[in-house]
Amino acid sequence: MNTELSTIRAIVRAVDGRFANVEVEQGGCGRCHEKGGCGGQQLTQMFCSGPKIYRVENEIGASVGDRVTIGVSAGSVRRTANFAYVLPLTATIAGAALGTVFGGDFSAMIGGGIGLGAAFIYVIARSRRKAGNFAESPYIISRP
Repeated sequence: MNTELSTIRAIVRAVDGRFANVEVEQGGCGRCHEKGGCGGQQLTQMFCSGPKIYRVENEIGASVGDRVTIGVSAGSVRRTANFAYVLPLTATIAGAALGTVFGGDFSAMIGGGIGLGAAFIYVIARSRRKAGNFAESPYIISRP
């Protein structure tokens, strides 16, 4: 099992039992420039301009206003990025290639759209099924 963690700094905005709502201080894990980084921070900056608030496990009992460090398994981050980016891209290309075989450019566009739509439906469904997998969920690891 990989014990390496990806970490990010955050501020606790609310506490609800064993969970806390935290606002992250930057998008992504901040490892975009490093080898193995997924580059997701640049993508999130395009689509998410507001505050980024997430619900995480609060094992250390942090209080509202505390600055904390959030950790998540590095393997989990990589798998999630690959799943969210690579699967839809691959399904789109495969659908377009299959569509081309059956009828040229227009069929390629239809096939690509069907592949992309099917991938999105699969990603959403699988994400909902795995939502309770706390082994790969982010959690508060420390207060600086």
